Amino acid sequence: MQIQHAALTDVGRKRDHNEDSFGVIPELNFFMVADGMGGHAAGEVASFMAVEVAKKIILANRETIEKYAAGDESVKKYDIYQLLDQAIQSACISIFQESQNDADKRGMGTTTDILLIVNDRGFIAHVGDSRVYMERMGKVIQLTHDHSLMNELVRRGKFTQEEFLASPYAEQKNALTRAVGVYETIEVDTFDFPVLPGDSFLLCSDGLAEYLTDVNIQRTFDTEDLEAAAKTFINIANDGGGHDNITAVLARMPQAEDKEAAINKAAEISLSMEVLKEITLFKYLTYQELIKVYNLTELRTYEPDQMIFEEGTEGREFFMIVRGKIRIEKGGTTVATLQDRDHFGEMALVDKERRSARVVAEDLSKVLVITRRDFYDIIKKEHALAVKLLWSFVRELTTRLRTTTSNLSDALMAEELELEPE
Repeated sequence: MQIQHAALTDVGRKRDHNEDSFGVIPELNFFMVADGMGGHAAGEVASFMAVEVAKKIILANRETIEKYAAGDESVKKYDIYQLLDQAIQSACISIFQESQNDADKRGMGTTTDILLIVNDRGFIAHVGDSRVYMERMGKVIQLTHDHSLMNELVRRGKFTQEEFLASPYAEQKNALTRAVGVYETIEVDTFDFPVLPGDSFLLCSDGLAEYLTDVNIQRTFDTEDLEAAAKTFINIANDGGGHDNITAVLARMPQAEDKEAAINKAAEISLSMEVLKEITLFKYLTYQELIKVYNLTELRTYEPDQMIFEEGTEGREFFMIVRGKIRIEKGGTTVATLQDRDHFGEMALVDKERRSARVVAEDLSKVLVITRRDFYDIIKKEHALAVKLLWSFVRELTTRLRTTTSNLSDALMAEELELEPE
């Protein structure tokens, strides 16, 4: 699958040399941007090394990518994650060793963003504050989150963005919390997501990201000529002040032959993501984390009066209603009716207790399903995500316990009043 692409870099209006680098391997749909840092032009050395080393690793392991693309069951998604991580870790070691051998380059490092598209999956590896954006059906999504001091503190709830900018730390808002090559190893964010026909992608250094909005990204991608779009992105940054080096790497998926099917698929994914975000358990996840949860889900369709599960069966799945109406029955009596964006069966994620009710689709319904096994797997592998999920789960259970306690207290009080003599 040939993906249209374009790439352009510019020194900007404030710097005297360019510390950004980019790399593309068209035949593998591999795209990369790196923004270097360090004195005595060491930043441009770091970013150049990152790109060259990463490309070398990818090309040396192209068979892994090709096998995955061909559906070879010996290669899993995890193998692609490992390959991208290996590419960045190898770059990290090379940059670090170079800095140790030359005193003028001590402390040099670089941000790194890689996008690898294989069939209908996009794989991202991310370190630093360069960014990857996706434009889909006129909607712009920032796929990565910055590893910067301000962003990390805001994400952890220490500050709001406004509070941070008004604090004594404001001058350090762009200080990186992660960079490739400063130390011998680095923690890399890796994840994958569904790619659809017509999707457009922008990988950029922070010298461009500083000036971007959803509106000017979407308008720029309106043009069919990606070379012209790349130039427009460079102009946006320079017209805004060009305070730093500017790099834009663009990629666009071919359009679908069946446009209606592509639109329906995009709407289905968008709605599913919205449903996940509204559920308390996933409320505090970033888009990147939410994608990881979405990847665990199965979208099932139930016909009217089709049973979802019987009372007394072992609970193994958590259900979230995307569209439709679900009936909860106990002892042959309907005790509740759930509709769009409601959920049920979440306790099956933590234990094997028998189902306390029978659940039936009342209307034609689409339901997202997560199994307990998949939930446990992501908790084991994604520690930061696990903390958020378990904390949200505890809060949900605490809320339910308080509600139950309050209802029980009201019932006991009412009973006592009934028993009191007149």
